[in-house]
Amino acid sequence: MNKEVFLQDLGQKDYKETWDYQEDLFKETLDIKIKNRREDAGLKTPNHFLFVEHPHVYTLGKSGDMANLLIDEEQLAKKNATFYKINRGGDITYHGPGQIVGYPILDLDNFFTDIHKYLRLLEEMVILTLAEYGLKAERSEGETGVWLDVGTPFARKICAMGVRASRWVTMHGFALNVNADLGYFDLMIPCGIKDKAVTSLNVELGEKEVNIAEVKDKLLKHFTALFEAEMVLK
Repeated sequence: MNKEVFLQDLGQKDYKETWDYQEDLFKETLDIKIKNRREDAGLKTPNHFLFVEHPHVYTLGKSGDMANLLIDEEQLAKKNATFYKINRGGDITYHGPGQIVGYPILDLDNFFTDIHKYLRLLEEMVILTLAEYGLKAERSEGETGVWLDVGTPFARKICAMGVRASRWVTMHGFALNVNADLGYFDLMIPCGIKDKAVTSLNVELGEKEVNIAEVKDKLLKHFTALFEAEMVLK
């Protein structure tokens, strides 16, 4: 079991370029797994963790409904935003500046073969990180992601999640709002869930801007502990 995880911070990068890069890493790991099974090659499968910040983009998962995007192509262009239908689970979500997006491309055979546990640990990583800022974040039953004030009229989502997995190899991941422009969320029905608000860490803390590098460090600290991983800077 290879617990090394190659860490890359891609900075701000186009969504499609990043998606293609994810697919390349994903395929590389799958090809090694297939070779190991067919030839008993005994090769180690790599694990990756990508941090990225995307320009304004809306993405729709396999089970998503186009009706949840509330603007057309012309309005997207006016907002300097793009749109993609993609191959993760979940409905519609938004990525943009001020948001930490994380894409773990892991061979879960190196950790545990349980997608439910995988998602819960990603949520826990975010919950523990937000606790360091004095926020009580929680899961919301039946709704993947991380929320505040669950079970109240003031419930609001701070982190969205959507993953794809094949042969226990994962891709896509999570999007944590840190200094996000929340106005872009008004142009869709987030994750297809009506009547639920979205928030950002800086709003919750009453600050103009939160140090994103610091939040990333905290996320990695908790990811490393929860997955018993060894992070390697690539």
